[in-house]
Amino acid sequence: MSPAAGPLDQSPPSLATALREWGRIGCIGFGGPPTHIKLLRDLCVDRQRWLSPVEFDDAVAACNLLPGPASTQLAIFCAWKVRGRVGALVGGAAFIVPGLIVILALAAVFLASAPPRFVLAAGAGAGSAVAAVAVHAALGLLPASWHRARDAGKLPLLRWSGYLAAGVLAAATLGPWVVLVLLGCGAIELVVRRSRTPGRRTSGFTPVPFLVTGAITGGVVTSLVWVAFKVGALSYGGGFVIIPLMQSDAVNHYHWMTGNQFLNAVALGQITPGPVVQTVAVVGYAAAGLVGGLIAAAVAFSPSFAFVLLGAPHFDRLRANTRVRAFLDGAGPAAIGAIGGSAITLARALSQPWQYAVLAAAAILLLVLRRGVVVTLLAAAAAGVVLVGIGLALP
Repeated sequence: MSPAAGPLDQSPPSLATALREWGRIGCIGFGGPPTHIKLLRDLCVDRQRWLSPVEFDDAVAACNLLPGPASTQLAIFCAWKVRGRVGALVGGAAFIVPGLIVILALAAVFLASAPPRFVLAAGAGAGSAVAAVAVHAALGLLPASWHRARDAGKLPLLRWSGYLAAGVLAAATLGPWVVLVLLGCGAIELVVRRSRTPGRRTSGFTPVPFLVTGAITGGVVTSLVWVAFKVGALSYGGGFVIIPLMQSDAVNHYHWMTGNQFLNAVALGQITPGPVVQTVAVVGYAAAGLVGGLIAAAVAFSPSFAFVLLGAPHFDRLRANTRVRAFLDGAGPAAIGAIGGSAITLARALSQPWQYAVLAAAAILLLVLRRGVVVTLLAAAAAGVVLVGIGLALP
């Protein structure tokens, strides 16, 4: 009998246990959402038997319906499930904070006014590989998205492909406004479904996706809060879909960082433990130092806590709601397309010929040889140090 097949442990863990276990995952969770999901399953289902396999799988599915970083929301939800609202706050913070400390420390090094040459070379090398990582992330999400659409039987290949293509084009051309296309694709699918089922009514909890319009101005902190809010509350698909939401604002509009520094920020978000969304903390650091990094992280992760603490009791109805499902069937493929399309804007930020060679090598490592993202980025960083060391120019 496997551990998960035994009786569930009905006694809630102490807050100290939640702090320790979720903090451990936050420290060793390299590799993004797949690693986080595996570690949470090992803890909550297999080892401690706090959740049944069905409960855990339902939690994964429900968190994938929400905007924002799904693995972070899953960590918060699991902590809520086993220890209530206080446990959700403790466990979620323990999951986020270790990686946040690491990425802010690295940001201080990479964004210093005069960092050592080898640091700049490592950043340029790792940044060169980020476009390949984006393509790898999108390709990894495509099969599951298409299988869900096909199995549901309500999203033909033509519409699914159209939403995917819209996401690619939006990420490559619209910068931070890509979120409008994601919301638009979801709204289109919702209208199509409703027009084909006249008179049908859906009861139960129905969160309506919202859109904030108009520019928010009034200083660096206000602008930073707005950028971080878009990352945390309006990023359907999480992970790399935040790149087009941030890149245009951070580099072109507010000029908080250069294109190469933004590539470094994305690379740091990949090689540090914890949620990839912590890339926003590097943007915050570039905008307003340590305080800016902390503000950006707090704003970006606050919606995840709010969604779980306020919505967790309704997750079963959320999954069964046909309007929510229709919206996500449209926004989901568009988000994957945006992740792939972000590779175009990331590649445009490269300025040296050797960086394109590193990008090609990274694509081979990831897509052909099936090496991991962290290993690939570290190899690209090492290549940057070597190539600059033999006399090639820094970006």
